[in-house]
Amino acid sequence: MASTAPWFRVSRFYEVVDPTKGIIRCLICERKCVLPKSIHGFCYNHINIDGRLYDISYGLLSALEPRPIEIKPLFHYYPNSVALTFSGWGCNFRCPWCQNYFLSFSKPKPELSIKLSPAELVSIAKKLKLHGLCASFNEPTIHADYLVDLGEEAKGSGLYLTMVTNGYMTTSTLKEFLRVGYTGFSIDIKGCPETYKRFFGADPLIVYRNAKYILDNNGHVEIVYLVVPKANDSQECIDWVINKHLEYLGEDVPLHINRYYPAHKYYEPPTSIKLLLDIYEKARKAGIKYVYVGNIGDEAYEATRCPRCGKLLILRRNYRVVKWNLTRDNRCPRCGEKINIYGKPILNSNRTSK
Repeated sequence: MASTAPWFRVSRFYEVVDPTKGIIRCLICERKCVLPKSIHGFCYNHINIDGRLYDISYGLLSALEPRPIEIKPLFHYYPNSVALTFSGWGCNFRCPWCQNYFLSFSKPKPELSIKLSPAELVSIAKKLKLHGLCASFNEPTIHADYLVDLGEEAKGSGLYLTMVTNGYMTTSTLKEFLRVGYTGFSIDIKGCPETYKRFFGADPLIVYRNAKYILDNNGHVEIVYLVVPKANDSQECIDWVINKHLEYLGEDVPLHINRYYPAHKYYEPPTSIKLLLDIYEKARKAGIKYVYVGNIGDEAYEATRCPRCGKLLILRRNYRVVKWNLTRDNRCPRCGEKINIYGKPILNSNRTSK
């Protein structure tokens, strides 16, 4: 099957552990699954065939649609642009509250997939006159070989490359993403060490390590903290997230505080709006310049205000920019504060840019 199925590809991200027994180690994410022959990895997308790591879902897409960049959420990255958003199958985490569990908890399904090569995906985005490409819905990291090839194919196309990720890739994988042109990363922080240990068997400091590495290499990061009752909503956990954000990433990196709703196997009621607003105020007082609250339908908490003088600079409604009041070099027109914006905004004629 490996020699005939077009979605089977030998991965570039593995090492041999025991050549005699054919045991290998996957190097895509920080789980670093050790795989004897014929064994799948945690994410369902890779298998050891005769001592080599195969990606068994190359080009199998579970969804494909144009979506606003603000919905990722990425508020400071090519504002008001639209990205061709795509996903595969599987994940390297098992969040019991996952909204997309029907994709993330599934093995690759060739019979239900949209089959597209990287070149075909770039061609569709260009034909639709979109601004970029975004890997989302399930965890993009596990499709590393496809994403790297997509980056190579997209060079010179004028399309930006971005992803929505849990940030749990190895540094070697991340280096490849950056090398081929991925510049925007919406990264989930799922709580403090207790949360990661209890639900994922993982380490959140790896997420911050990777986010910092992106920033240090001229990429753009926005952090998303989905506040889940009885999972990551204790005051100790909240304080840990805010403190680590400032320690690793600094005051200019946006923090999105999002409301959880029951899904899949997690049945706690939706996050208290009061708690979300309390976290918002705490994060701002701690020194994070750009703090937003999502999934509550209040545009006041999705607007960008000048962190120095408080002037309303960017108003968003239904994931679109409806007011833009920055100078051409992204400064507050009142006090001159430089605002952290990556990429050129896509502004219509009825919006102002001073």
